[in-house]
Amino acid sequence: MKKILIDAVSLLSPLTGIGRYTYEISLRLQKLSQDKYEIFFNYGYHSKELYGLSNKQSTAEQKAKRLQAFIKKSQFLKKITRTLYAFIAKFHRVTYELYWQPSFIPNPNIKAKKVICTIHDFSFLLHPQWHPKERIEYLQTHLCLAKKADHIITGSNFTKQEIIRYMQIPNENISVIYHGVDHKLYKPYPQNELQETKAKYDLHEKFLLFVGSIEPRKNLLTLLKAYNLFSEEQKKAFPLVLVGFKGWENREIMQEIEKNKGYIRYLGYVSDEELAHLYNLCALFIYPSLYEGFGLPPLEAMACGAAVITSNVASLPEVCGNAALYVEPTNPQDIKDKITLLIESEMLQKELSKKSLSQATHFSWENAAEKHFKIFQGYLS
Repeated sequence: MKKILIDAVSLLSPLTGIGRYTYEISLRLQKLSQDKYEIFFNYGYHSKELYGLSNKQSTAEQKAKRLQAFIKKSQFLKKITRTLYAFIAKFHRVTYELYWQPSFIPNPNIKAKKVICTIHDFSFLLHPQWHPKERIEYLQTHLCLAKKADHIITGSNFTKQEIIRYMQIPNENISVIYHGVDHKLYKPYPQNELQETKAKYDLHEKFLLFVGSIEPRKNLLTLLKAYNLFSEEQKKAFPLVLVGFKGWENREIMQEIEKNKGYIRYLGYVSDEELAHLYNLCALFIYPSLYEGFGLPPLEAMACGAAVITSNVASLPEVCGNAALYVEPTNPQDIKDKITLLIESEMLQKELSKKSLSQATHFSWENAAEKHFKIFQGYLS
């Protein structure tokens, strides 16, 4: 049976964008590959076990995640670990028929007949100030390894054009596969099923919601400036709720949140089920990101029927279509005006909610995984 290796190091950390993509596609590839291919996962060591969301974690998974959490505390340790992972791969005797790297840079020491990698965006090249120095050095130094891959996958036509521009890869060697959404989880819920989450976080009857890592590229400072343009009465009526993994370079953001803690709540990292409930409960979802190769949160919000406001840049209009209100992300007044327009019009909220549900039906992880599988089969045949 032919062997496939999937790099799964991103699954050792709390799942944000790339980790979520890796997990959802890998989970479905396992089912599609039954009796056809043997799938292994690279965590620094190779295993048939897919780590991620299971409540019943094996001892190996628990140990690997604890080690990864320790490593991530230090930029120096992260740099050393990347080198170590590459070195260890030299001594692995198995040659794989296909190796898929879902996170930019394939390990050059992994023995594989065909290599496919996913390029998500070029923020590390265009906006290096948004990333830790160690990550920038690694991605910019090793991007040439991705260029040698047999095929490139990306999440939007926007990013495909950037790949052609910055990597000079031929059009035919790049496939656009939109990310998906789990419609069994992200969907409209009956009000009675939402009450436990609402009570747990003591949520206001109406609130504005942001979901994303608390870091510079998500443009939270501009959102907070826009929110500060509201009157005390408006803030009291529509508190701002922030959800997401605490990223990096967020001291100024956290200080602003602390200054406005009467009206702004930071809930941190919540469970997937609670997140789906929050999308359902919010008056509107706001995502003023400065740059996205795809952008999962607006799509998840739409699948729950939320009215969405997002940026008019990068891939976001491609993903959200005519189902969102768009803002100029560097303009606090524009963000404030669009929020005001939406909270003052129940008719517009209902119209956008209906469009959101319709737009979200075009995206599923099942469809995305099948398209990945088809590409893999083409190189395995």
